This record gives sequence, C-alpha cells and structure tokens, in this order.
Amino acid sequence: MENQIYNILNDMAEFLNVMQMKKLQKVLIYHLMEAKQVQEEISNEKYLEMFLTAKQIEGCSDRTIQYYRVTIEHMLKRITIPLRQIATEDIRQYLIDYQKINNCGKVTIDNIRRNLSSFFSWLEEEDHILKSPVKRIHKIKTKTVVKEVISDESIEILRDNCKEKRDLAIIDLLFSTGMRVGELVNLDIADIDFNERECIVYGKGDKERRVYFDARAKLHLQNYLKCRTDDNPALFVTLNDPHKRLKISGVEIRLRQLGRELKLERIHPHKFRRTMATRAIDKGMPIEQVQKLLGHQQIDTTMQYAMVNQNNVKTSHRRFIA
Repeated sequence: MENQIYNILNDMAEFLNVMQMKKLQKVLIYHLMEAKQVQEEISNEKYLEMFLTAKQIEGCSDRTIQYYRVTIEHMLKRITIPLRQIATEDIRQYLIDYQKINNCGKVTIDNIRRNLSSFFSWLEEEDHILKSPVKRIHKIKTKTVVKEVISDESIEILRDNCKEKRDLAIIDLLFSTGMRVGELVNLDIADIDFNERECIVYGKGDKERRVYFDARAKLHLQNYLKCRTDDNPALFVTLNDPHKRLKISGVEIRLRQLGRELKLERIHPHKFRRTMATRAIDKGMPIEQVQKLLGHQQIDTTMQYAMVNQNNVKTSHRRFIA
C-alpha cells in the first residue's frame, strides 16, 4: 500500500507544486488506507479510550479526563456512525439538539464544543481522520459577566465569626495566596515554609509553582497546627476522628455554610482566588506577576480579573482624563 502511494506521488511530481503534492498525499493515505482501517474495525469507543490515554500521559487531571469522557461518550451515543464519517453538520445538529433538550446556556454548549474539538483535533493529528469536523464550528459568543469579589467588610465578618481555628486558617490562606481549593487540600504540613511565608503547590497538570501568604495567615496556621492532636501529615484535616485529609467538597461545604449563616452573598473557594487577583491588579501589581501567582497558562485568563472592578477604571479616568 505504501509503495502504491509512493509510485503515484512520483508520477505526479512534475505536474504539481509542493502544496498540491502534500494535499494529494493526504487524500491518498485517507482513501487507500481506509479499507485497511475498516478491516481492523477500530470502534468509536476504542478511539475515545486512546484519546483519554493520550490526555492522561499529557498530565491532565482525573477531573479533566472524566469531563472529556462524559462529554464525548454522550456525543457518541447520539451520533452512532463511525468517527471517520462524522461531518461538521452532524456536530452542529448535535449541539443544537443538546441545548434544546437540556435547556442549557451558551457557556455550557461552548465547553462541549471545546471538548469535542480537542478530541477530533487529536484524531486528525494522529492521522485517524483526515480533518476535524469541529474545525469550522467557531467559539460560541457569550456575554461577559462581571463576577463579584468578596468585600473587605465581608472578609472581616468571616474572620470574626470563625469558631474553628482550622476554618480561619483556610480563609486567610485562600485569601492571601489565591491558590485553587484543589491545591489547598493537597498541601502537607511539611510543604509550608513559615520563615519565608511561602509554599509549593501543584496546579493543573501537576505543574509546580510557588505561592506566598501574609503574616496574618502565618499566625492563624500556626495556631491551628498547635491545637492539632492527630499525626496526619495533611495540612488540613477533618474536625472529627479519625481526622482524615480534608477534601475539596469539605472546604466548599464549610465556606458556603459559613456564608449562609452570616448572610453573605455566595461564599465559595474560587471567590477568594478571584478577590486576591483583583486586589493585586487594583493595587498596581503587573499582570504578568499576577499570572505567575495564579498559575495561568494564558494571560487572557488573568485579564478577566482585571475587568472585574469598574471602580478602578473610574478612578483612572478621573486621574488621567477628566
């Protein structure tokens, strides 16, 4: 089969330019190898497992891989033809039907589109398909929602009403470092450098980065650790025996519960991260340094925080223009 392709290309070399030769090669590979691949009968599910394995090797978290799996499996149940035959219109119709059936917003649909795009782009790169059918389906335009941050008054209310030293330490560590809740619960006591007021966290894809906390967080962490009677190496553990490592859900539930008790609007871990980033930008920290602290790969992600506080824009306008 490979000799046939080579002979055809060799015969056509004097009639076609380089770009045309490359295109011809792709077409020949696609059509001449198709019969062989049909014989092998690689199922859609097998392609999915191959893709997920590749993503796992790339360092994607279990949570991300599970999101890929659920999204793509749902699509494959609706579009039952072989992957090589799926066209752009099939994907478009699937997204339209999904939105109608589930009554979901544009953000959800765009997240699904992005996952499917990753899957089909991988299939294209690995030469399992000729071209991704999602390539011509562009990013879905969504409204830019101004997300709230936690006010200084609300932070003080939270601090003043924390009955557990652990919860106070969690609040101040999240607020001063801007770390993700997943990074928080994975910390061990040994990871904390109290002298330098810093620690190493492992973000998405197990990427290592250094974060810093303030003197208040240091004192509250030390007070919490002094009252611990267990020997668990985890920095944060459950309040009751057997004092297991605290999970993401445990932190989320605790903070939301505390917020509701104090009648504060939507208190959750990521809001502390957004608040820290917004405060840093408002106080003049260069956006590249904020990006480094947060562990963002793309600066566009960090720039979203710069748009949160409209008062900052108003002050700058009065200073430079009015």
